[in-house]
Amino acid sequence: MTTVVPASRPPSGIGPAIAAILVISAAATLFLFWLIYIHPAAVAGARYAFLPTMNAVFNGLAAIALTIGYAFIRARRIRAHRAAMIAAFVFSTLFLIGYIAHHALHGDIRYPLHAAYRSVYLPLLASHIVLATVALPMVLVTFFFSLSGRFPQHRKIARYTFPIWLYVSITGVVTYIMLRLARA
Repeated sequence: MTTVVPASRPPSGIGPAIAAILVISAAATLFLFWLIYIHPAAVAGARYAFLPTMNAVFNGLAAIALTIGYAFIRARRIRAHRAAMIAAFVFSTLFLIGYIAHHALHGDIRYPLHAAYRSVYLPLLASHIVLATVALPMVLVTFFFSLSGRFPQHRKIARYTFPIWLYVSITGVVTYIMLRLARA
């Protein structure tokens, strides 16, 4: 006798994997919140001043890799698409490592109170932060579906993951430039 699995239940392994991804993403978000808003800076002054620039470069490279990956999948070049998306993931991971290091060492850098374009910068930064929080679990779930061969689910969520991830990467560069110009 065969057992019939109801259609409403996810295929084996998906539920625990998604739950683990959500727990990891929530823990990472809480850690970043603590690091940015509660943890005191470890180093005063301009030591490691290269980190924000390096992070902007990693965000820019992630955006380029995402765009190339999108072009590859539209051309049905699956292997090239996968390589580009892995590159985007690596660049985003390197960004996150640099971002954590910068905030652990220097704390939060605020946009000058009376600087030009503050009314543009703050909403852009807010959307960047909110969507970065959403992007993390989406990227991990999208990769999980791809790497586990669940391509219909991968395609379904990638439609939403791609524009959010691209937006976060691009706005990371834009907010960096705006903050640099305001502090110059």
